[in-house]
Amino acid sequence: MKRLFALFLISFIIQKTGLSQQLPQFSQWSFHQFALNPAHAGIKNCLDVHALYRMQWLGFPGAPKSGFFTMSTALASKRKQYLSARHGFGLRFITDRIGDFSTKKINLAYAGHFNFNRDNRLSLGIYGGVVQFGFDPTNATTLNPDPEVMKEASFIAPDASFGAWWNSENYYLGIILDQLIPYGWPDPGNDSRFRFHPSMNGGTRIKVNEKVSILPAFLLKFPPRGPFALDLQAMVDFKNVFIAGVAYRNQDAIILHAGLKLKERFTLNYSFDITTSHLRKGSSNTHELSLSFITCRPENKSTYSCPLF
Repeated sequence: MKRLFALFLISFIIQKTGLSQQLPQFSQWSFHQFALNPAHAGIKNCLDVHALYRMQWLGFPGAPKSGFFTMSTALASKRKQYLSARHGFGLRFITDRIGDFSTKKINLAYAGHFNFNRDNRLSLGIYGGVVQFGFDPTNATTLNPDPEVMKEASFIAPDASFGAWWNSENYYLGIILDQLIPYGWPDPGNDSRFRFHPSMNGGTRIKVNEKVSILPAFLLKFPPRGPFALDLQAMVDFKNVFIAGVAYRNQDAIILHAGLKLKERFTLNYSFDITTSHLRKGSSNTHELSLSFITCRPENKSTYSCPLF
């Protein structure tokens, strides 16, 4: 019974420190769609690799540190007719640590992509894998240490997500259903369970001229406990080589972003979150850095090509 209470206490702390949201948060979500949505697996006719690391609320004890690595590719590069499917597969690894608590996910993804005409495409995908949750009390400090509470603990559970994606030449819309399989510690209570997370995102391209486009986008998340989370961003893309912009996350941060494409294959992105919540007094904001690699080249170098479409 004492051990069961300890597990309940750990789960309760996670609910509080996780800010009612059990999934890691990334500011560069629009540049790494496959990390969010399995429907993006193999959406490009080549190998697509992304890696990201986020250091949140620097200077705040136990602040979150998160990251991911994704890789996806298409199985068939051409369709013989409209409505015929092209298939894609992918791999995703996510790590998230808050204080003494850590979460690791590894997923395989499958997606089918269906063209309705030259410019409109529907993609459906699914993630399947496992999640490992752990508690490591090595660096924990308590006034009255309890051997049962301070024991290292972990569990592994199945994990699954579904995603849908619609895009045309100048806009996209995605729906993600995360954590379709509820899981948690051996049932000390409902608050210990990791719950279903729906979200949706979308964006468009506003072409200013042949070299410059404006890229507004949004991400709307509905955590099971707590208010919704909304990200709004506006980026300016110059010749698909340099991108810069600003974003806002409600009740959390203003985000500055810059990105640079290197030799057509590599893209480097950096984001700086300026904390606007009450945590700003005890932290030094947030840094996020990512690197992407792609094997396919633009079909026509003289034609503007937005990396989001």
